[in-house]
Amino acid sequence: MSKKNQIRVLALGLIRDDDHLFISQGYDSIKQESFYRVMGGGVDFGEYSRDALQREFQEEIEAELTNIKYLGCMENIFMFNGEERHELIQLYKCDFADPKFYQIEELTFWEKERKKTALWVSIDRFKSGELKIVPENFLEYCD
Repeated sequence: MSKKNQIRVLALGLIRDDDHLFISQGYDSIKQESFYRVMGGGVDFGEYSRDALQREFQEEIEAELTNIKYLGCMENIFMFNGEERHELIQLYKCDFADPKFYQIEELTFWEKERKKTALWVSIDRFKSGELKIVPENFLEYCD
């Protein structure tokens, strides 16, 4: 649910396996382009961002997280499907508690009424510009 002229607060989890990131794929129908971002979701009023991160992974893909460490806050102002958006991202580095998630090549899940895909993608594909990761300065946290 997007409300105009409001800042959305997100908790996102950077999960890495060697040189690969666990990424969710998105699509902007106005720009007709795919983009990728680490998984997570909105922080509810009265909820700590760390708790929101764990809740979102549980709701979306039934995954428990471990080794959760706060990396920092990112701000992102962008256009999506023809509307200006503004978000504050609480970014965490974390791992899957269940090793089975490191064996999955691609995972389909539902977010509200949208079918989404999560997959492991080589960081080099983002660094080379072959694939677009959002926010654009996200790669600073992958070194």
